[in-house]
Amino acid sequence: METKKTVLSFAAAGTVAGVAGLVLLASPAGAGEAPPELPAISPDDLVESVLNTEIPALSGSVALENNLGLPLPGMPGSTDGAEIRVFTDGEGKHRVQLPDSGTETTVIDDGKTVWVWNSSERSVTKVPHGADGKAHEKPLESRFADPATAARELVDAMQKDSEVDVDGTARVADRPVYQLVLTPKPTERTLLREVRVSVDSETRVPLQVEVLANGQAEPAVKAGFTEFADGPQDASLFQFTPPEGATVTEQDPNEEFRGQAPKDLFGDLDLNTYGEGWDTVLTATIPNDMLTMPFDEARPGGDRGDRGDRGERGGFANGSDNPLELLGTLGKQVSGDFGTGYVISANVGTALITEDGKVAIGAVPEQVVIEAAEQMK
Repeated sequence: METKKTVLSFAAAGTVAGVAGLVLLASPAGAGEAPPELPAISPDDLVESVLNTEIPALSGSVALENNLGLPLPGMPGSTDGAEIRVFTDGEGKHRVQLPDSGTETTVIDDGKTVWVWNSSERSVTKVPHGADGKAHEKPLESRFADPATAARELVDAMQKDSEVDVDGTARVADRPVYQLVLTPKPTERTLLREVRVSVDSETRVPLQVEVLANGQAEPAVKAGFTEFADGPQDASLFQFTPPEGATVTEQDPNEEFRGQAPKDLFGDLDLNTYGEGWDTVLTATIPNDMLTMPFDEARPGGDRGDRGDRGERGGFANGSDNPLELLGTLGKQVSGDFGTGYVISANVGTALITEDGKVAIGAVPEQVVIEAAEQMK
């Protein structure tokens, strides 16, 4: 995974590679607990230990809170009490169990193959590792099993554009942690106030990430372990045999994973970047036919029978099922060298979608996404 895009996705408040990878990292310390006494450590030494730590064998339970205020491609929602179970052997094998309304999706990477078992559909997707022995295109869920890698990439890429400090200690999943805080330098243009990473004092594995925005008391994203234990894991956890009667589909490891939940209107796009650091913006272009066709046809997996909050004829509350008309109700119209489009603001991010299909989104003020759209060809 390219470090810049990992951090960019995270800073843009929730695209797949960043926040989904961080979903395993955070859980708040218990309210009212006295902070543990730990040996003093400098910010540089703590950063170095995070970047150099080896991920041990571990197991844990994970929770996620998503208060972004804007639906974004690939961003998982809050787990609302349901616990994700994660396991790793410390040598590249992983297991993730994701409960969902009485059913479960299980993702197992046995070191040679990624298996995705959907119990409700009784279906299995089999994705062999590539020729280099690595899983090139993992499903979204399997990225949950590598928490510290995402945090290391975040800290590594953002530290040059940040003020880095150690803000005391806390407890996460009943373990003592150091609080590593990254705040944007004054030159950065961002809606984010800080990113707080809690680092296990013993293993140096990141156990907590909270993303806080200016003017917001509650974190925009809070994700991580509610239970955490390091130590050897049962080898059978990382083995999988398709159940009798299950439908098994094998996929080329170099293709985009097809077994994920249906993507939204922007989910299939190739993302590019504008700027760097905290004010980096993701950009893409939507095909014109997707902007003009009825929403349920544009959305992969859409079902015209599932109207949700849409109107009687399949549209939305404004009586329309056209994506461009919907944008006019969600955001304000703007014009510039990029053409005409709509700006939609959320708790920690801003999106600009133009009538000719340009998309720019980031954890930045309106002017920054406009600048990014003006640079698109």
